[in-house]
Amino acid sequence: MSMDTVTLPETKTKEKPKQKRQPPYHVILLNDDDHTYEYVIRMLGALFGYPPEKAFLLAREVDTKGRVIVDTTTKERAELKRDQIHAFGPDPLLARSKGSMSAIIEPAEGGDE
Repeated sequence: MSMDTVTLPETKTKEKPKQKRQPPYHVILLNDDDHTYEYVIRMLGALFGYPPEKAFLLAREVDTKGRVIVDTTTKERAELKRDQIHAFGPDPLLARSKGSMSAIIEPAEGGDE
């Protein structure tokens, strides 16, 4: 019985090239006086899936601080969410409400979210 040496192909554990992660972007809702808390809570629930309690806290923050981060995500999704906020329409509970709320996107600092 002869022992042949079998050479197995070398299996190098190739390091996968790190995908360059896109820096995250914040979607920032801006305050105005033409939308009620109810509108903001309903919009945040519809667009971001936030429960009423979380949406209320965000609504209070935008009301008291003038702006609030409602999402941190990829640039493309941030642009989509901003556009959805802009398209949500006027507040039916407030006669003077003529359109949607405003939102902006900006790069998130740090990039670890």
